[in-house]
Amino acid sequence: MSIDPRRTAVLALHWQVNVIRPEGFFGAMLAEPVRRSGVVARAAAFHSAARELGIPLVFTRFTIPEGEGSLVRNTGFMRAVAEAQEAFRPDAPGSAVVPEAGFAPEADEVADNQRLSGLAGTDLADRLAARGVDTVLLTGVATNLTVEQTARHATDLGLTVHVVSDCATAADEAAHHASLANLELTTAGCRTASELL
Repeated sequence: MSIDPRRTAVLALHWQVNVIRPEGFFGAMLAEPVRRSGVVARAAAFHSAARELGIPLVFTRFTIPEGEGSLVRNTGFMRAVAEAQEAFRPDAPGSAVVPEAGFAPEADEVADNQRLSGLAGTDLADRLAARGVDTVLLTGVATNLTVEQTARHATDLGLTVHVVSDCATAADEAAHHASLANLELTTAGCRTASELL
């Protein structure tokens, strides 16, 4: 496996208050498993190391602007967040990217979307292509939701995708491992942070 850092980007998915902190919208479901897994510190170290190598980082946020943007209420998940959309406004406290995940606002890009895939309903894929990016490394929460959906989407767009397996987690450990097993088959393979670095 050879990765050219000049053609690579890290997509850091949903490292936001609503997803990983107890006070966030999904806190009751995800905050404790995230804390127990230790994933935030590992992701922060990976994000920092990638940045030092000159690899751009894009932190995606699930947000809902006034008028709902490209939100489609076609699943239970999307109906639930639509009903609580004030908590997901771009300037709402819950939408903030958490600094403990290694976010550097002066260096990193933020991309908002209203779909489960971090690439859906935005121009992010086009912006990556314009920069010559053909490989993406994914970190984030939850493995079986936004990470898996984004990984499959990116693969279908022709990108080479590696999920950073120890920089992602889910509410349920079994779901996390099942998702990684699926992604091993549907992407270029899951790798640990140390393997990729």
